[in-house]
Amino acid sequence: MRHRRVLVGTLTAVVFAALCALAAWRAAQIQAAAAWYGILPPLLAVSLALVTHRLLLSLALGVLLGGLLSAVPSEPASLAAWGAGLLSGPQQVLSAVTDGTNLQILTFVALVLTTISLLIVAGGLQGIVRWLARFAKTPRSTQVVTALMGLAIFIDDYANTMIVGSSMRPMTDQQRISREKLAFLVDATSAPIAGIAVISTWIGYEVGLFGEVSQSLGFGKDGYAMFFDALAFRFYCILMIAFVLTSVFSERDYGPMARAQRRARESGAVAADDARPMTRGALAAANAHPAARILARTAVVPIAGLFLFLLVALWIDGGGGQKLQAGIGHLVNPRTWRDVLGQAENSIAILAAASGFGLLLSLATCRLWAGLRVVVMGRTLLSGLRASLLPITILVLAWSLKGTCDTLETGRFLVDAVGEVLSPLWFPALVFILAGVTSFATGTSWGTMAILIPTAIPIAFQLDGQSYGLTTMISLGAVLDGAILGDHCSPISDTTIMSSIASGCDHIHHVATQIPYSVTVGAVAVVCGYVPAALGVPSWIGILAGCAVIVVFVSVVGKRPGPA
Repeated sequence: MRHRRVLVGTLTAVVFAALCALAAWRAAQIQAAAAWYGILPPLLAVSLALVTHRLLLSLALGVLLGGLLSAVPSEPASLAAWGAGLLSGPQQVLSAVTDGTNLQILTFVALVLTTISLLIVAGGLQGIVRWLARFAKTPRSTQVVTALMGLAIFIDDYANTMIVGSSMRPMTDQQRISREKLAFLVDATSAPIAGIAVISTWIGYEVGLFGEVSQSLGFGKDGYAMFFDALAFRFYCILMIAFVLTSVFSERDYGPMARAQRRARESGAVAADDARPMTRGALAAANAHPAARILARTAVVPIAGLFLFLLVALWIDGGGGQKLQAGIGHLVNPRTWRDVLGQAENSIAILAAASGFGLLLSLATCRLWAGLRVVVMGRTLLSGLRASLLPITILVLAWSLKGTCDTLETGRFLVDAVGEVLSPLWFPALVFILAGVTSFATGTSWGTMAILIPTAIPIAFQLDGQSYGLTTMISLGAVLDGAILGDHCSPISDTTIMSSIASGCDHIHHVATQIPYSVTVGAVAVVCGYVPAALGVPSWIGILAGCAVIVVFVSVVGKRPGPA
C-alpha cells in the first residue's frame, strides 16, 4: 500500500510539473501578469509531501521545478535555457549550503542534537524527568509544564524549540503524550511568544522594518512606538497562546491530533506506525548508559549555560556594556534589554556559539558527574552528528526552495494579486490572510514581513487618508501575525522543521495535526479580532471574545483521549 501511494504521488508530481511548465510557457507567450507560476514550486512541494510523506523527494522536486521555471518560460525552445534551468536547482542548494547565516543555523542544529545525544546517554535528561515528575505527574500536568516552559523561554524561537522539545520529550513519552502534541506545544509557544515579547531576538528585526516604512511614509514615529501600537492587534499570537493553555488544561483535542492522542494513550505508541521521526536512528534509540550516574544537573548545567551564554552575548553585542557603565540599574531595566536585543546584529552567530558552549559544558558534566568514559562520549558524539544529517538535509532543501521562490518573486506575486481597491473594513483581515498564504508558500515568516510591510502598509496609509491611523496600526499587527500563521502551517518552514526535530516527530504528521489548530485560531483572529477592530471595537474586547470562543469551541468539539 505504501509503495502504491508513493508511486501514485510520484506520477502525480511528474504530470503536475509538466502541466506547470506548459502553463508557465503559455503565460509568457501571452504576456500575462507577474510570474504567477512562481507559486507552483512551493505548491508542488507542499502537496506532494502531504500525499506521499516523502519530504526529501518533495522538496527536491520543488527546487527542480523552481529552477526550470526561472529559465525556461522566457525561452521554451532553447536547450541552453533548459540546461540553465536544470542547473539552477543545484545552484540554489549550493547557495543555501554556503550562506553564512544558514551555516550558523546548521551548526546550531548539529551541536544541539549532539549535546542532547550526550545528555541522554549520560542520564542527564532522565534526571530532569525524575525532577519534573514532582510537577508533571499526569498527562495534563506534563502538558502544562511543557507549555509554560515554552512561554518562559521567549528570547529566541530556535532556542525555545530545541530546549523545550528535547528536554520534555522523555517526560511526554512516559506520560503517553503523542509526539504530535509535543511538537505542537513546542511550535505554538515559540514564534508567537518570541514575536510579541518586548525582549527577544525578533523585536530588532520587526522594529527595523517598521522604522524603514515610517521614514519612507513620514509617520513621524520610531519603530518601537509602532511596535507597541501594533501589539494590541497581535490577535493570532495572543489567541494561539490562549488556545494552547485551553488545550493543555482541558486535555481536549480534535481532528488528527485527537486521534494521535488517543493512539498514544491507549496503546502507548507515542508515534504512528508509519512515522519517520526527524531524529530517527541513533539519537531516537539512545538510552542512558548502564554505568552512568543519573543526575539532573548533568543536563541542567549545559542547557542553562547555553541559555545564559546567549543572553550575555546578546547583551554585549547590542551595546549593553556601554549602558552598564552609565549605571548598574540598566541591568534590570526591561527597556534597556529591549533596546540592547534590538541592536544585536549577530544573533544567529551567537546562537551557534552558545550551542558550542553548551556542548563543551555537556562534555564536562558527562565526564565529571555522570562518570562516562571518554570512549563512550566519543561514540555518542559521532552518533549525535549522524542523527543531525537528516534534519540538516531537509533544512538545506527548504532554504533552496525559498531561494527559488525569491528568484521567481513568489511573495510579490501574491501581494500584487490582491490589488489596491479595498475597503478599510476588510483590508487588515485580508492582509492577515495574505501574509499567511505568503508565509505558507515561501516557508519564511521574516521574509514575508520584509515583503509585506513595505508593500501593504503604504496601502493602509492611503486607506487612512494619508495618515497614521487605525487601519495602518491594525495592518502592522496583521502582517506580523499572518506571517506566523503561515509559518505554523508550512511544512517547508525552518521553525516548523526544527520543532519536529526537537520533538522526535514525523514532520508531515506534525504539520497535518497542527494545521487544523492554526487555521482555527486564525479564523477566530479574523472574526473576533481584525474585522471588529477595523470597525473601531477596542482590541481588548476582541481578545476576550476570541478567548471565550476558543474555550467554548475546544470544550464542545474537543475530546479527551481517555485513561491509559
